[in-house]
Amino acid sequence: MELKRVVVTGLGALTPIGNNIQEYWDALVSGKSGCAPITYFDTEKFKTKFACELKNFNAEDHFDRKEARKLDRFAQYALVSSDEAIIDAGINLDEIDKFRVGVIWGAGIGGLETFQDEVINFAEGDGTPRFNPFFIPKMIADIAPGNISIKHGFMGPNYTTVSACASSANAMIDALNYIRLGHCDVIVTGGSEAAVTIAGMGGFNAMHALSTRNDSPETASRPFDATRDGFVLGEGAGALILEEYEHAKKRGAKIYAEVVGGGMSSDAYHMTAPHPDGIGVERVMLNTLRDANMSPNEVDAINTHGTSTPLGDVAELKAIVNVFGEHAKDININSTKSMTGHLLGAAGAIEAIASILAMKYGIVPPTINHTTVDENIDPSLNLTLNKAQKRDIKVAMSNTFGFGGHNACVLFKKLDA
Repeated sequence: MELKRVVVTGLGALTPIGNNIQEYWDALVSGKSGCAPITYFDTEKFKTKFACELKNFNAEDHFDRKEARKLDRFAQYALVSSDEAIIDAGINLDEIDKFRVGVIWGAGIGGLETFQDEVINFAEGDGTPRFNPFFIPKMIADIAPGNISIKHGFMGPNYTTVSACASSANAMIDALNYIRLGHCDVIVTGGSEAAVTIAGMGGFNAMHALSTRNDSPETASRPFDATRDGFVLGEGAGALILEEYEHAKKRGAKIYAEVVGGGMSSDAYHMTAPHPDGIGVERVMLNTLRDANMSPNEVDAINTHGTSTPLGDVAELKAIVNVFGEHAKDININSTKSMTGHLLGAAGAIEAIASILAMKYGIVPPTINHTTVDENIDPSLNLTLNKAQKRDIKVAMSNTFGFGGHNACVLFKKLDA
């Protein structure tokens, strides 16, 4: 059977550096840091006292108070960003065949704050199991796409992918394949996360994953820098409308890019550490190129996983050199996590959006906060350091890797007119 072509027709973003697509893009290009001291709880006894929180987000601007209380923040973020993407795509909800519109969402953890608060309340009580009736439906990771479909009446495939930090990249790949195979005309995809909580910060600190640069939060996320000391936790959501090409053309939709391929692999090595030789990361990029039927020399830009961890950054760049060879030095490589922090299950979505917008505007956002060269990194690589670079991008790759050894990669291409 002939696979159908899949394009991106709508985008939505709710990030630590911008609460909609335009704000997000403007901040990316200007190299704005979204990191600041945590405001959600008292950090006095925490090793890390900063994160990339959303700024000026008020749930009651989007939901009535009663509705907002039924939703964990990760589900609120999902609804807000997906609404923006649906409007951006110009979908006529009265005319579209809703049986052929799905929602495939990514979340690494789901309603962590809900779980935390309910357990704290129980522990402080006398052992009587007084739990909020919305505890379970607020917490479960699949409730975000469930609520998106309920709001709009989308009756196609509906579920959440969970692969830690690779979750929303996996969601996009599933969405791509369901449309390619003819099961759906449109899929709302992306991911959301809200883990800047007592349990989230405490848990990641306990495993020594986070930066502890409390004296300079805004420079703490410094991918590829020799002095990097861990990732910075972020929160938010990204949404993309994936659509079958002929369906999009027929309704006169604007098209951002074509989704030409997606690849997956596993490190099969360690629960949290990347494989030191980047074998699984090499394979995920090769799988993606094969899926897209493209050669390594066609790739112009790579938005790396680039979390600002001592091990991960080097392993990923090694893998890029092994896959792309001599062409690697001609690729614009960057890490937008230097600005947004690490959004866990939403990272793949907001970084795919950054790659698509870089293609649209011909500008590669910078990897900020780089001051000290790491001798373990090939100096011939263009890591788009500290300043955005103009570049005509025809093909862009976005990498996302998760605890558990999950690797996912998505490839976008400027649509051939």
